[in-house]
Amino acid sequence: MNLSVVNSRALVGVTAVPVAVETHLAGGLPSLSIVGMPETAVRESKDRVRAALLNSGFEFPPRRITVSLAPADLPKSGGRFDLPIALGLLAASAQIDPGSLVDVEFIGELALSGELRRVDGALPTAIAAQSVGRALVVPHANAREASLAERCKVFSCGSLLELCNHLASAEEFEKLLQVPYVNSQQSEEGVLDLADVRGQHQARRALEVAATGGHNLLLVGPPGTGKSMLASRLPGILPPMTLKESLETASVASISGAGLDINRWRRRPYRAPHHTASGVALVGGGGQPKPGEVSLAHNGVLFLDEFPEFPRSVLDVLREPLENGEITISRAGQQADFPARIQLVAAMNPCPCGYYGDNKEPCRCGPDLISRYQSRVSGPLLDRVDIQISVHRIEYALLRGDAKLGESSAVVRRRVIEAHNRQLERIGRSNAQMTSKQVENHCVLKEEQHEWLAAALDKFNLSARAIHRTLKVARTIADIAASPTIEADHLREALSYRTTLKEQYRPKN
Repeated sequence: MNLSVVNSRALVGVTAVPVAVETHLAGGLPSLSIVGMPETAVRESKDRVRAALLNSGFEFPPRRITVSLAPADLPKSGGRFDLPIALGLLAASAQIDPGSLVDVEFIGELALSGELRRVDGALPTAIAAQSVGRALVVPHANAREASLAERCKVFSCGSLLELCNHLASAEEFEKLLQVPYVNSQQSEEGVLDLADVRGQHQARRALEVAATGGHNLLLVGPPGTGKSMLASRLPGILPPMTLKESLETASVASISGAGLDINRWRRRPYRAPHHTASGVALVGGGGQPKPGEVSLAHNGVLFLDEFPEFPRSVLDVLREPLENGEITISRAGQQADFPARIQLVAAMNPCPCGYYGDNKEPCRCGPDLISRYQSRVSGPLLDRVDIQISVHRIEYALLRGDAKLGESSAVVRRRVIEAHNRQLERIGRSNAQMTSKQVENHCVLKEEQHEWLAAALDKFNLSARAIHRTLKVARTIADIAASPTIEADHLREALSYRTTLKEQYRPKN
């Protein structure tokens, strides 16, 4: 037989699309050509495959060899096709049985010795293989990651020779190391405790509301008041991820250059890029599109400290993911979609020196300088931040070691989960994700409450989006109180979260 077909997959964003590795042996001068839009790493695989075959004791066919990666118009990258190309050569030259490759998919990079090395994207590949009822063979280094796909039959091996020995018969193949499904729960190791935060009762309350409803949060205050400390405690009180959310988040990490850390399985991500990060670093990009910080924070928290220090053009790229929960990266060769449903938490000083509005340290900035500083964050972006609060300096008495501690993350998280479950029962998602129709149905107000909203709209020039987001926050506060309706106190508290920059930190001429 001079023709073989081996099943594999290429990555397009977080999707693993099928690729048929077709190998044909023909007469003529010995050569090996790879067609089907291979990028540099794929074109170089012919040298790795030749050395791996010879060092594993196989014959490299002295024929004219053509390897086609179909579909031909899909760009292929990485070393993931080394293993299927090697198996295709062996099957086409009758050194292994071609029938042993049916209904199985293969990924893996080959060392020159024939050992198998890890590749990116094992988890989305396993999920895709399971959807079509095929088993998947991966290197040992990808085994635990691929096993997170619950219903996929995953096998792992350490070398090309080991795999070929098991492909000799169906019975031998079943003896290949099958990786058990990993169904571990969220790890609490390394989670920071909210009890470490002294005082800051309003900020702690806002953190609980944000965690319950999935709302974006802005912390404004002088340096050293605990803004970063508060933000880092948010992941510890967020409700647990569903299995679907966990797989989505893990799949994004799987295709990133850093790979998936199994020890963080089912833990919500927390990303805190430096303010020198570029727009591409935030949203992703590259010749072969890779996820950025926004996608790596999918189903978790994106914390932006020193908010106005980010270039305005960089911050404005956040508008699309905050609104749609998705990022589309378009390049000349291809387009990739990455999930990006994040909870944005930002922290900023009210002015360049940091002390405007502080009751201890005088501010050294003039009104124009303060206005320019605050205007670095655009109005449309601030409009998408549901909760905006002040974080003030705390008294020394609260910093003493014998001072009474606040509630722990475990206590607050129990309340968050109870209120979050009410949202799931009502609309199947967090309040922050309510559609306009759902806001109309589930955020019904009394007549006097409508009058308060109208007065707030006039006084603070709130947009229609801001009004809708205020209603969502009010609904979350009602859920925490286990109230079936939005009451006056709930709406007043929600309105107070929209006025921090507009009322407390407006420059005085």
